[in-house]
Amino acid sequence: MEEVCDSSAAASSTVQNQPQDQEHPWPYLREFFSFSGVNKDSFKMKCVLCLPLNKEISAFKSSPSNLRKHIERMHPNYLKNYSKLTAQKRKNGTSTHASSSKQLKVDSVFPVKHVSPVTVNKAILRYIIQGLHPFSTVDLPSFKELISTLQPGISVITRPTLRSEIAEAALIMKQKVTAAMSEVEWIATTTDCWTARRKSFIGVTAHWINPGSLERHSAFALACKRLMGSHTFEVLASAMNDIHSEYEIRDKVVCTTTDSGSNFLKAFRVFGVENNDIETQARRCESDDTDSEGCGEGSDGVECQDASRVLDQDDGFEFQLPKHQKCACHLLNLVSSVDAQKALSNEHYKKLYRSVFGKCQALWNKSSRSALAAEAVESESRLQLLRPNQTRWNSTFMAVDRILQICKEAGEGALRNICTSLEVPMFNPAEMLFLTEWANTMRPVAKVLDILQAETNTQLGWLLPSVHQLSLKLQRLHHSLRYCDPLVDALQQGIQTRFKHMFEDPEIIAAAILLPKFRTSWTNDETIIKRGMDYIRVHLEPLDHKKELANSSSDDEDFFASLKPTTHEAGKELDGYLACVSDTRESLLTFPAMCSLSIKTNTPLPASAACERLFSTAGLLFSPKRARLDTNNFENQLLLKLNLRFYNFE
Repeated sequence: MEEVCDSSAAASSTVQNQPQDQEHPWPYLREFFSFSGVNKDSFKMKCVLCLPLNKEISAFKSSPSNLRKHIERMHPNYLKNYSKLTAQKRKNGTSTHASSSKQLKVDSVFPVKHVSPVTVNKAILRYIIQGLHPFSTVDLPSFKELISTLQPGISVITRPTLRSEIAEAALIMKQKVTAAMSEVEWIATTTDCWTARRKSFIGVTAHWINPGSLERHSAFALACKRLMGSHTFEVLASAMNDIHSEYEIRDKVVCTTTDSGSNFLKAFRVFGVENNDIETQARRCESDDTDSEGCGEGSDGVECQDASRVLDQDDGFEFQLPKHQKCACHLLNLVSSVDAQKALSNEHYKKLYRSVFGKCQALWNKSSRSALAAEAVESESRLQLLRPNQTRWNSTFMAVDRILQICKEAGEGALRNICTSLEVPMFNPAEMLFLTEWANTMRPVAKVLDILQAETNTQLGWLLPSVHQLSLKLQRLHHSLRYCDPLVDALQQGIQTRFKHMFEDPEIIAAAILLPKFRTSWTNDETIIKRGMDYIRVHLEPLDHKKELANSSSDDEDFFASLKPTTHEAGKELDGYLACVSDTRESLLTFPAMCSLSIKTNTPLPASAACERLFSTAGLLFSPKRARLDTNNFENQLLLKLNLRFYNFE
């Protein structure tokens, strides 16, 4: 007992010396435990009896039961005193004074945090932008009550002030995006058009590769501007040129990826880098001169021209657009939808196809239009049928695959019950086999679509190896198919037709070779590899020349640098790169010249899916209830939402 008293005295002395920054949550236990801090759902307490050992115990905020367990386990001699204190506390806990005292102690443990009106306004701004909420939210009485309850005496920001704050934030965000893109040498963009609520918009996204880490970075929305009038090639060219100029990237954009719309194709054909090439213009002038020399033998050399027609004539230099890249996903979608229909020329395939997809369409229609039908499907399989969407590339395959998934997981009997409930004829064995073969044939196409429409880990160099592997996988399916051979042939023909020009493009081939994952192993066609290797060698020579110029000591040496014997360092580096066994992208960093050329050729994206995602977010913002939203306010809120990492709300 003497030991207990001595320890109690020591504990009392320690408690008296402990800091009083925060009130003890259980003051009646002060002689046993000192208050250390607050965690998420618990208090951190230090045992006084364990001194000089620093023993910390966590106790739930609602109960000190963990403290009692510690006393029972480590200090059983003090359990009687501990129980007496807790019993006395329970006895006095019903008094009004105790309740108010407890409330005061809780308030001291959880002090009210007072923040400035500026901080509140920043929080409201973040809430409106991230949630795509309407500006009228700040005028709602319930919202004002919420803010005043959390922060008494704070006035909620008004709607006009909110609009101006968002406009200012959008301007700051654009400046930061411009600054980020000014630090890189090459940038790629994706562009598309979108129509909603009887208004048309053009969207642009930007993408680049960090030369230090080789990671891809993106500005998921450079612009989403209103387009007035017809979407002619000149209107699109002007809009893209203005957006590139606004962000000061017109000379940095190496490629723009769009769909295969005729207006986009003509815009790049007329104003693209190939058309603006000086040699191309010179050849046109020579052709014009030749034509003029053969006109009118007896003329006196004077020819009258319509001045207005000459002034209005487009010379191809009005706008400056980069190289154009067709969206690979859009082309594959055309292969799997339009080109696949050519398989219907086979009568046996045509009969099965129309029978099977007629029943599938009936299932999709009824399950999407009737709640009772949807419940019948869910009761049999715990899954819902998916309905194809024409604007989604993989939707038909995913809808068919869901039917097969139901049949596989719940059994063919479940599918038969669903067909019976929805009054749709059941698939016979031949039709089920056809549906399975169709899904197995289209699965590689869907896989390639998923690969190419990614943004983070996909570069242009993935395009040709992916399409080539798709063609090989389809070819291997021939040996295992009974009904869908015509479909494979149609897909192969469509791939050959729509991607032939890409397999002849040296830059796209070089982009694949310059990725360590592929190098030259992705195809056995020596002609294709030679085309890409020639492009790499030609474009590595200027890098050698630049290095020699940088190492020169005077202007005279620079002027006559071409007379010096070359070291062919780039050629040696190319051989070393091809011989390297590592397939990680970081291995490129050991080959500086190859790395620089790889970044340039692989900066473009093979698909314009980034713009599709931009418009998906825009559709959430530009809802029917907000159809009258001003286009500037719409663009500002959308750009801030998609580029939050470029804006700091603090």
